[in-house]
Formats: sequence, C-alpha cells, structure tokens
Amino acid sequence: MRIAVMQPYFLPYLGYFRLFDVDLFVVYDCVQFPRRGWVHRNQLRSDGGSLSWLTLPLAKSAREASIQSLAFAEGAETAMAERARPFGALRAPRTEASARLAEEVMRPTATPVDYILGLLLRAASGLGLSPAVQRSSSLGLGNELRGQDRILAICKHFGADDYVNAPGGRALYDVERFRGQGVRLRFLSDYRGDFGSILQRLDDHEPRDLRRELADNLVLE
Repeated sequence: MRIAVMQPYFLPYLGYFRLFDVDLFVVYDCVQFPRRGWVHRNQLRSDGGSLSWLTLPLAKSAREASIQSLAFAEGAETAMAERARPFGALRAPRTEASARLAEEVMRPTATPVDYILGLLLRAASGLGLSPAVQRSSSLGLGNELRGQDRILAICKHFGADDYVNAPGGRALYDVERFRGQGVRLRFLSDYRGDFGSILQRLDDHEPRDLRRELADNLVLE
C-alpha cells in the first residue's frame, strides 16, 4: 500500500494534490496548529491584481492547540462573506469548477478540519484523484511519538509499503530508518508549475489543463 501523510491545507497549490495520487491519504491533524502555515490561510488575486491573504475566521485557541481542535469563530459565515469581497474567484467565479469550489468555501459551517478536507476532496475529484482518506487523530498515537517516529507509526498502522513525501521532507526523514521498518520512502520531485492556490488556478484554467500539469509532475525519487 502506498500512503501519504500531510497537514490539511486551505486551498493549496496544485502540487499539493500529487499527494492524493496514492492508495491512502492520511490527514495529519493530530499535530500542533502552525499559525504561520497554510492550514488556515492562502493567497488569492484581489481585484487590483495583486495577491492578498484570505484567512479563515477561527476562534481563539491555545498556542499549543492541535489542528483537530480548531473551531470556527462565532459568525464565521458572515465573516467569510466579508473577507471574500476583494476576490473575484469567490465573488464572481469564471468557470464551473471554480464556482463549485467557491460555493463550498463560503460555507464554513463544519469544524475547520471537516471544512478544509471537504474543499480538498472537491478539488481532488475535479482532478481525477480519489484516494481513501483517514485522519491521524483517529489512531490514538501517543504524544511521545515525534517526527519520523510518528510517521512510521502511521505507516505501520495501515501496513504501508511505500510512504510518499513532499520534496521538503528530504531534510526531515531518513531513508534507511524507513527501510529498516519495511517501508520505502519516496519523495516527489520539485514542482515545476504555478504555485497559485487551487481555487485561483481553477478560475483561470480548465481542469483538463491542470490535470495535464499535475501528470507532468508526478515524478517520484
């Protein structure tokens, strides 16, 4: 079995979805929420043509809060409507695919993890990707497991033979350590494409064009 493990990102770039080209995608929601990361925000093109941040209206949380524990602030749907105004891809989407995704973006009514995962699956479906999905928070992993030991525990739980990681993981994971546990560690090649948000890309291009770009970047090392 080939698996990938990744934090749930809000409307990530197209290259993120290469991690969905597996048998099982594990949503890595049992780790600390990275406040400067991409779980709760992304950049879209504003009406003036420049990139601006769109940030989810989250309730206040402790500094050490995990991703799975996040909640939306009261009045999140109203706040989202206000924050969406500068972005044509949300206010007046130009393609059928971006319109479907934008409609879901404007309804932050579940928990943030449910909501973000729903957006990821909607976008992935349009790209022809439909892996099985599990959440790491459902596995009951001990807090003593850190870094690659935590990833190896996930691989062992699901009986993974191959673990696929983003290019940035080369500095974090030891190929020999994984091999010793019976898991082949593979890295995606550096992405050779546009790093814009998937919503913006779907608003600018047809899904078939993005599928072609994605296929050209599905190289494992």
